[in-house]
Amino acid sequence: MAETQYTKLALDWHRAGRKVAIATVVETWGSAPRPVGSLLVIDGDGAMEGSVSGGCVEGAVIVEALEALEDGNPRLLEYGVSDDEAFAVGLACGGRIRILVEPVGGAMPVSILEELVAAAEAKQPIAYVVDLENDMRRTTDASEFVNRFRSDKSGIEDDGRTFVGIHNPPLRMIIVGAVHIAQHLVPMAHACGYAPTIIDPRGAFGSEDRFPGEIILDDWPDEALAALKPDARTAVVTLTHDPKLDDPAIIATLKSDAFYLGCLGSTRTHAKRVTRLEEAGFDAAAIARIHAPVGLNIGGKSPAEIAVSIMAQVTDVLRRA
Repeated sequence: MAETQYTKLALDWHRAGRKVAIATVVETWGSAPRPVGSLLVIDGDGAMEGSVSGGCVEGAVIVEALEALEDGNPRLLEYGVSDDEAFAVGLACGGRIRILVEPVGGAMPVSILEELVAAAEAKQPIAYVVDLENDMRRTTDASEFVNRFRSDKSGIEDDGRTFVGIHNPPLRMIIVGAVHIAQHLVPMAHACGYAPTIIDPRGAFGSEDRFPGEIILDDWPDEALAALKPDARTAVVTLTHDPKLDDPAIIATLKSDAFYLGCLGSTRTHAKRVTRLEEAGFDAAAIARIHAPVGLNIGGKSPAEIAVSIMAQVTDVLRRA
């Protein structure tokens, strides 16, 4: 479940009359097991969904959350390997974490939670901003904290007191070519938080039987991409190995803000592709955006191994941006 889904769960529980608190990882050091921005939702009976430490400190956080639900006040908790309490709750992995606990309807206004949920449902980016030293809480759009939105990086600003929780819509992966590699890549994309779309006008390839439950478009790739409008949170992978299908997709992607474009094919195949793109008017800087041969060079041979290399490269490009 994505973090944005936990905000919806918290709102659903609140609307159902349950007392609800949200715990958020606001800072980590060392080998803390969950990233900043991770959420844990707790109700008044101690029921919980999500995770702030992979099981290390959840028990202690729940106790604090239940107390917060009684007085309506937030808690800013810190656990670290040097603390006796940290050993007691199981955080003996060498890391430290700070966790903000906020009762819904108390420290966290219901109106803000509703804004977060509405943005998620509209697939719009939104940030939850908290001054950890007072009661200031607000939301903002992607025009503020641009780098944090681009890299999905929640965290505390340089002032040491302003926490910015990034709530982005899902990343997208557009796969051109419903080939064998795609059958392995699609579930990996799901697992890594991407919403995949498959494009292939060849009915025998892009069938429901081969990709059950997936979004499959049988339009010509350039037409499909024009409708999908790849943005800075979109990766595009071309796998058909057929210039008639791949080239229109590549050209459309190079004209977009997609953060990743990877193309299947050997070095020789890519050299011919570069020539065609140069003839189409693309300069060296634009062509350099293409990752080809696609994927990290891990020596993969089978379709599954190639899919692993592609997913690894997409992740590497995203996180290094």
